[in-house]
Amino acid sequence: MTIHRDASKSWLAGVLLALAVLYIVWFRNDKYFVASMLVFALPPLLLAPLVLLRRTGRTALMAGVLALFWFSHGVMSAWTQPSTALFAWAEILLSLTAVFLSSWPGLKARFGKNRQE
Repeated sequence: MTIHRDASKSWLAGVLLALAVLYIVWFRNDKYFVASMLVFALPPLLLAPLVLLRRTGRTALMAGVLALFWFSHGVMSAWTQPSTALFAWAEILLSLTAVFLSSWPGLKARFGKNRQE
């Protein structure tokens, strides 16, 4: 499977926006809605435009690091709250996709065919 560098950034921005939408829907009736939005929905909403503007070095790193947090939250929620398991599994899949896409340019540079030694 070949992913063009710019395509991976577009996909990463899409995944970040999907995560934000997931959190908005998931926590829409939460007692602490504003706090939930500040912690969960705001970071991917802020990162997505930066990824699209090609501010990719640190932005992709931050997206990958935050995706590990989101992954951990999803695993914990899926394990402890069966009523929200569907949201949690969506969070797990989206966060793993974000980790992969944010790491793709580095993986391609490291293991690609045209690597200079």
